[in-house]
This record gives sequence, C-alpha cells and structure tokens, in this order.
Amino acid sequence: MSVTAAKGFEAAGVTAGLKSSGGLDFALVVNRGPLANAAAVFTSNRSKANPIIWSQQAIADGTASAIVLNSGGANCFTGAQGFQVTHSTAEAVAFALGISSGDVLVCSTGLIGDQLPLDKVLAGVELAAAALGDHGEEASLAIMTTDSKPKRSIKQGNGYTVGGMAKGAGMLAPGLATMLVVITTDVVLSSAELDIALRHATRVSFDRLDSDGCMSTNDQVSLLASGASGVEPELDAFTQVLTAVCVDLAEQLQGDAEGASHDIRIEVVGAATEDDAVEVGRSVARNNLFKAAVFGNDPNWGRVLAAIGTTDAAFDPYDVDVSMNGVRVCHAGAPDRPRTDVDLSPRRVDLTIDLKSGEHTATILTNDLTHDYVHENSAYSS
Repeated sequence: MSVTAAKGFEAAGVTAGLKSSGGLDFALVVNRGPLANAAAVFTSNRSKANPIIWSQQAIADGTASAIVLNSGGANCFTGAQGFQVTHSTAEAVAFALGISSGDVLVCSTGLIGDQLPLDKVLAGVELAAAALGDHGEEASLAIMTTDSKPKRSIKQGNGYTVGGMAKGAGMLAPGLATMLVVITTDVVLSSAELDIALRHATRVSFDRLDSDGCMSTNDQVSLLASGASGVEPELDAFTQVLTAVCVDLAEQLQGDAEGASHDIRIEVVGAATEDDAVEVGRSVARNNLFKAAVFGNDPNWGRVLAAIGTTDAAFDPYDVDVSMNGVRVCHAGAPDRPRTDVDLSPRRVDLTIDLKSGEHTATILTNDLTHDYVHENSAYSS
C-alpha cells in the first residue's frame, strides 16, 4: 500500500505514454484530510528542474493536498515551455480535484533536456484522477525509471501510520534530499513540526546515501499529513517512526543502485564531531579507486586512508584503525591482519574507520563501481 497505508490518502498509477518502454509512468497521491499540512526538502543543486521550482513555491505556505509525479522525462532545462507544462499539470490536477493549484506539488524524473508532451501529461492527470483509490502499489511502480523494483515502507506509531514510496537507482548523492520520495501520515501535527521531523529524518537517511556522487536536478522528499487518525503524537516519537521509514527507503535505494554488486556500509567512529564523521565517510564513498577495489573483492585498505587524508576532519592519519567485514586490516596507520583474512564475496560490505579523535559517529551508504554501472550510464539516452 505504501502511501495509502495512512488514513485519508488515495493514490493512482496509470499509463500516460511518457516512457518509450511503456507501462505505468504517471502517479497521483491525494490527501483527503481533514488536514493538508505538509513539508518538503529539495535538491541543493543550483540547476533545478521546473517541478522543483514550482514545488518550492507551492510548499511555502506549509500546505499540500496532492502530489503528481511522472517518469519518462525530468522536465529540466526545457525553458519557458517546460515550466508551462509543470504549471498546466498542477492546474489540471487542481481542476480535477476541486482544489487550488497552489496546493499541488509536482515531481518529474527521467532524461534532462527533453520536453514533456503536454497532451500526454494532461491525459495522465485525467486518467489518474479517475483511478484514485487504495492504489499505492501502482503509484510506486509508476515513478520508476532505471529502478529494477519499487521501494515502499510502512511503519506504525502509537495509533497512527507512516507510509512511503521512493524511486532512485542512479544520480544518488545528497543535497537535503536524494531521488523522489513521497511520505504520508495521518498524524495531527503542524507544518512547522512536520518540517522539523522531516529534516531530522532526511539528515540521517537520504543525506547519508551517496551511491555515485552525482546530485540530481529533480530530488525531492515530500511529507503529507492528513490528521485522519486524530492522534497528536509527541514530536520526538513521531520523528523516530518517520526516520525508520526514511532509513528503510534509503537502504532499498542503495540495494537497487545501478549496476552495483556490493552494498557498502561505511561506519566512521571516534570522530571529533558528527560533521567530521560524515565528511570522512563521504570521502571514502566517493573514492572511485576504493569502490573499484571492492568490485574486484580486493580489501585495499590503503585506498581508504588515502581518501580520508583529503578531508579537513580532525584526526591523526597515523593513528587510524580500519576494519573490513569484521577484520581489522589496519591498526594505528600500519598493517594489522592479512588482507587474505577479509572475505568480500558477500553483497554487503561493512567498513569501519576509527579516527580515535572523539565520540561521534556517522554511517554513509554507498556501492561499488562496476562495469555494469558504466555501461548503463553510457547508454542512458540512447
């Protein structure tokens, strides 16, 4: 069910003919209330798609009654015509649902630089509005591009529900948010409270997913609250449930990253600050030499030390420990157990870096660099 698990929500996933491969490509999620409180975080990429520009304006008042999403085209760098398509999409949804276009968020995903055909988009709105119901699964399928499977998560709070769907398999790197995510809940919380909870949840989930170091132009995570449960939870308790959904979806995105053969979990411990831990972990996650070594099942821990040495984090590089899949291969900046003791054949790889400079930790999720990733992205627009 995903986005329709919480009370007060309907969804649809239909075929509008936007994807050359065919199949579901247009989704609509509607909040039937009684509340329409919402929050969202967006890519920090200065190159923003038209739907991002629209949605940032629409969410400014903290309300949203619907979100419409299409695959088959990013509608980015498409000029005035592209923004008019986004505007017309929101107006068409508003007309079909009897709401204000300013309460409609818009998301698009696909190839940058191609115009979305307005006639097909408007037909998709009509089809989706007519198909609304308990169709969260269809909606999660309709937003997929290079994804091999949908990403869905549902968690229960004390008398309320949080459900979400996500898409993303490439261009996974953080900038407040990563990929497209829609999360729904039936709690009674203000827009300001939802914003606080969402920013905390994304900070420790999607912002810690750095699959390929490439930040998209269309990244958006939206949180809609209907208030239909009548439950007003403590903000901290709600944030924990919301964070669990975000972490679950982030891990699903990691597991479906384009061409990946290893899912790498980089845990940095003993950092002077949390920011230091994140910086060190991200430096390793974006090091192509390390990622290529993992692809070849090579526990080349020297590449880890070389990567963290490029950061401004506080630590002594000659006092760092590195462990791979439970084997400490480096102690105090020198060899420890033999590399041959490390088994990198499983899909999951756990890398632990102990900076011995404090008590802070952070975990970054990434993937290896494979032939399949290069092949898939060399032929993306062909």
